[in-house]
Amino acid sequence: MDSLSLTLSALADPTRRAILARLSAGEATVNELAEPFALTQPAISKHIKVLERAGLVTRSRDAQRRPCRIEAAPLAEASQWLDGYRRLWEANFDGLDALLQDLQSPKGGTQ
Repeated sequence: MDSLSLTLSALADPTRRAILARLSAGEATVNELAEPFALTQPAISKHIKVLERAGLVTRSRDAQRRPCRIEAAPLAEASQWLDGYRRLWEANFDGLDALLQDLQSPKGGTQ
């Protein structure tokens, strides 16, 4: 599977998105990441492994701790891919705005 597919697949789960949101504030251990969830530590570890495979999270060793940290590169790649579609949506909305303005003008539309 290519890296963009891995990233989008990892981001599809709300728990993994919440983990990334927490890590955007700074590194954390698996136990710290598990605190706000009604999930076991092994379940959180599985989510972290998915994030690691996608390159969204890395773990390091700090004495007895293994803190996780967010990695921005895969998110940048996904954002760049989505930007192409954002431009398409904006062009469609601009066209719709123009049509609505035309319909609302005294000369536009049928009355």
